[in-house]
Amino acid sequence: MSPSGALSSDQIKLGRRHLVTPEGVDLQIELADVGSRIGAFALDLMIMILVLIASAYGLLSMLSFNGELAVTLLVLIAFFLRSFYFTVFEMSRRAATPGKMILKIRVAARGKARLSAASVFARNALREIGFFLPIGFLFGIGDNGVDGWMNLLASIWAGIFLFFPLFNRDRLRVGDLVAGTWVVKSPRPILAADLVTTDTPEHADVFAKFTFTPAQIDKYGIRELHVLEDVLRAKDTDVLADVAMRIRTKIGWVWEDGESNTAFLRAYYTALRGRLESKMLMGVRRKDKFDTR
Repeated sequence: MSPSGALSSDQIKLGRRHLVTPEGVDLQIELADVGSRIGAFALDLMIMILVLIASAYGLLSMLSFNGELAVTLLVLIAFFLRSFYFTVFEMSRRAATPGKMILKIRVAARGKARLSAASVFARNALREIGFFLPIGFLFGIGDNGVDGWMNLLASIWAGIFLFFPLFNRDRLRVGDLVAGTWVVKSPRPILAADLVTTDTPEHADVFAKFTFTPAQIDKYGIRELHVLEDVLRAKDTDVLADVAMRIRTKIGWVWEDGESNTAFLRAYYTALRGRLESKMLMGVRRKDKFDTR
């Protein structure tokens, strides 16, 4: 990354993108690769199939006295899984289905920080023509009584929708293009070069030495993050000591003998930024320590 924060052409090709929030925080997210998206979708399909199998097993007892009702219920369960599984999970705070959570990716809005329910609904409503119908065409060819030219056209149509993510820079499927969304890797804290470059061995394993709980990280917000960044850049020993003491007191941190104030503040800055970035991708923006979100 260049000093100005702009992304190079190589970084753009590798999947890095800017996502600037209303507070002016650049998340510099990384797009999920096609393999992760396919893997997450496969895991979700497996979960849906397992739920359907479990439901069928649970309805076996109904077959003896009301077989039609059992079949109807099973069809309804399959319909709701196919229609609402992805939408319900992606509307949650994590903006991710179980498959996406396992592979550490999630849905985010392009060009803005908030992912709306309308966007999630739109991207998943188009999954029908972007996946289920194309698959139906591909596996149904040869048995549908349609001539060869129509089968060929159906195959081309199905292929365009199925492989659409492979032919655009942002790896968007049709639903993403219409809904204004993309699928990104779970955010990692991206720090300026002068905040992560260290000259002493004491900072080499800074991330391993300090582990903060979510409650400790949530004591502060975006405003305090910017203040802490300025403090770290200034490198004033007295100020660093004073700020470190205040944060330790605020979060209830037990100070060990020989603990470096700078190392502590770097680690807390990293944890706080990562936490805020995760929340902002889900549309939650905590402005400062007084904001209860």
